[in-house]
Amino acid sequence: MISKKRAFIGAVLLVFITSLLTFTLTNAVGLVLGDKVIISKNDYEATKKILALKNFIEKNYYQPVDSSKLEEGSLRGLFQALEDPYSVYMSKEEFNELMVHTKGSYGGIGVIMTPGEDGYITVVSPIEDTPGDRAGMKPGDKILKVNGKEVTAEQLEEAVAMIKGEPGTKVSLTILRSGRNEPFSIQLVREEIRLKTVTSRMLSDGIGYIRISMFDEQTSDDFMVQLSELEKNKIKGLIIDLRNNPGGIVDECVKIADMLLGEQIIVYTQDREGNQQVEKSDKKRVSYPYVVLVNEGSASASEILAGAIQDTNSGTLVGTKTFGKALVQQIKPLEDGTGFKLTVAQYFTPKGKYIHGKGIQPDIVQDLPQALNEKLSITDAEDLQLQKGIEVLKEKIAQGQ
Repeated sequence: MISKKRAFIGAVLLVFITSLLTFTLTNAVGLVLGDKVIISKNDYEATKKILALKNFIEKNYYQPVDSSKLEEGSLRGLFQALEDPYSVYMSKEEFNELMVHTKGSYGGIGVIMTPGEDGYITVVSPIEDTPGDRAGMKPGDKILKVNGKEVTAEQLEEAVAMIKGEPGTKVSLTILRSGRNEPFSIQLVREEIRLKTVTSRMLSDGIGYIRISMFDEQTSDDFMVQLSELEKNKIKGLIIDLRNNPGGIVDECVKIADMLLGEQIIVYTQDREGNQQVEKSDKKRVSYPYVVLVNEGSASASEILAGAIQDTNSGTLVGTKTFGKALVQQIKPLEDGTGFKLTVAQYFTPKGKYIHGKGIQPDIVQDLPQALNEKLSITDAEDLQLQKGIEVLKEKIAQGQ
């Protein structure tokens, strides 16, 4: 499935989750003594100014003001002042959503939804073998109510929060479907929904295929399982598809690289003080040749994997130039359930290349026609990048590489 738009939006997260311990701003900037906090004079002056402005706005703005929104806006402004799109303050809902994607599972019904242009929450698709799929939910279904409460496209986040919940609990949806005159209701039992980031299949001539859609907490384990299944078929070569992979957790990417590279440097990061952290692989590696498919939607952690493979000549990159994101974010939760991401370092490929804003040029460039790029899905025969990858792999197999 090729979705250029989805991939671009997802130039998400090169996530270095170094700690998810409770973090308090009070302890970061001041010393607590009983019911008082001792802070520096500069911090005091800045705080006094912010509070004075907040108080003036609340008293004088021509309409009533929501104080909580002012407070959240000031926190968001701290990160926006960095002019770094990857450093952001997140509300409780936003932080929880990030953690869902990082962990790779959640309690719910397994339905992907979007705000429809008609004002209704619209089903994009149910995930295979989930409660929504088994209940017969279909793409295009409109969700009118959740547990009897009316919801609209503008309330998507609220509706999603209502639909999610503990596995084993029930949720009722009222649905409007094209071709039916009246809305109808269904009751579903929530389950733990696993977001599948790794899929695989056998192609012809003994070639295996693995697609990695992103790197979450379970991706490397899933990759190992899928690869083992392919190896039972005695594959002669492997296609690894990283197209439109927006990245994710660095540790998961490193674990996969460790299975492929042999004894090599995988990546190294560097903070503003010049401190470096080097990730290396051991001597183990696969015994067959492989080709990696990349495109402009391959970003951050997927570029770490692609860059390591290219720099060490371990495999061949086929496709188009990657996105170009080489910044490392740290994720921190706050005591009230909110959180933030902050860029704390840059990363470099094994040969010391800094690919931020530049991307990685594949070893073999193969474009897809615009018409195919815009399709939601294409066949293997239409997929010129896949076909070029198979061609290159067959040459490697014939040459015993």
